[in-house]
Amino acid sequence: MSHELVIKNGLVILEDGEVHTNVAVDHGKITAIGKDLDGDREIDAKGLVVSPGMVDAHVHITPMGGGYRDEWEGYVTGTAACAKGGVTSFMEMPLNQVPATVDGKTIDQKYAVGKDQLKVDVASFGGLVPYNLDGGIQELDDKGVSGYKCFLATCGDRAIDGDFQNVDDYSLYEGMRQIAKTGKVLAIHAENAAITDRLGEIAKAEGKKTLADYVDTRPVFTEVEAIRKAIFMAKQTGCRIHICHVACKEGVDEVIKARAEGVDVTCETCVHYLYFTKDELDAIGPVVKCSPPIREQAQKDALWERVQSGAISFVTSDHSPCTPDLKDTDNAFDAWGGIPGVQNDVDVMFDEAVQKRGMSLKDFAKEIASNPADRYHLDQKGRISIGKDADFVLIKPNASYTLEAGDLEYRNKISPYIGRTIGAQIAQTILRGETIYSQENGVIESFPGQFIKSVHEDSKELVH
Repeated sequence: MSHELVIKNGLVILEDGEVHTNVAVDHGKITAIGKDLDGDREIDAKGLVVSPGMVDAHVHITPMGGGYRDEWEGYVTGTAACAKGGVTSFMEMPLNQVPATVDGKTIDQKYAVGKDQLKVDVASFGGLVPYNLDGGIQELDDKGVSGYKCFLATCGDRAIDGDFQNVDDYSLYEGMRQIAKTGKVLAIHAENAAITDRLGEIAKAEGKKTLADYVDTRPVFTEVEAIRKAIFMAKQTGCRIHICHVACKEGVDEVIKARAEGVDVTCETCVHYLYFTKDELDAIGPVVKCSPPIREQAQKDALWERVQSGAISFVTSDHSPCTPDLKDTDNAFDAWGGIPGVQNDVDVMFDEAVQKRGMSLKDFAKEIASNPADRYHLDQKGRISIGKDADFVLIKPNASYTLEAGDLEYRNKISPYIGRTIGAQIAQTILRGETIYSQENGVIESFPGQFIKSVHEDSKELVH
């Protein structure tokens, strides 16, 4: 039997470990795994690691700006960066687009804008905000969101009609009650808004302006307090929750404790928390500002321990780009808080986790692909196994390169990884059997990506 496509001679990461084997693809699905496979098309992956394509569960795209953010990252450039970086599908946050994705009407707008603009597959978060408790949560479920997102930290611009807003305690409680009925997961940005906002105001009034000063205004306990609140509310409501971008070991340990008590809670950290440290932030500049902030070396080391133990379920980019002017300031408190990073999810993580710290390839694939796919019930994603979508990233190990701005597919060519030497390269990215990026030919010009709609808990569909 001849298959449509066979990937040959690669070191393939399967669920029970890596093996030199071949993988066959037909009609966009994985149909066979084994030695003696022939294909109408063949890709020679000798010397390459064949991994499941990354499922980045935390990505901000701004497909519509409402006249305010029109020059930010859109689908065309954002999904091109994913393709070049080995990310074959991602979970899109319900902000920073205007209007925010908070009900049936606004998610339909997003689907319409994204039509024929996706180079990778996209699943959606719906927002939980104080103003969508009267039907918005259910409408989002009906329209196919794969999860929900809320902020305990301050977010959104109240002067912009339709912008996202953080929840108050009642909105969190009532929103959790409603989301629990859908069976889907609520992802939470957990920082204590009242304390971090006021500490920031005081520091700025005192003339402080460095990134180190900014980090000091968002101390560890402000993360931990918000995580505890979220867990407590989850206990009261039965809502499944996920803590986003945890930047401190104490926050992870709260999740570990709650899971032992039977709470359905997971957490993630971001590649940048595993890469940068507080003491280098000011030398890099505001491009590396984010929230929660990048912390000290001891915290970075502790996060790595928890990634390697499996306590942190997966890693994400929290790709949160903006225009260069919003980073062009000598006062860290005035800079936009977000890091563009989706293009360097896989190569940086492979280098740091596998090559430098000895993480097994099996665990690497769990952290970037199968665990996030499982958490958000992206059932066709995240594994190299028969019947799954044929989504792969072919990684060239021990192949260092220095990232330059011109390498980036982002609309705005800014990244804290520019100038960094990364010890692995993305050789090729394949989405449902179609090459969407290769080092030889670059990113595909067409748009084969689709929206993943989770119509209900056990039924998924892909739509253009």
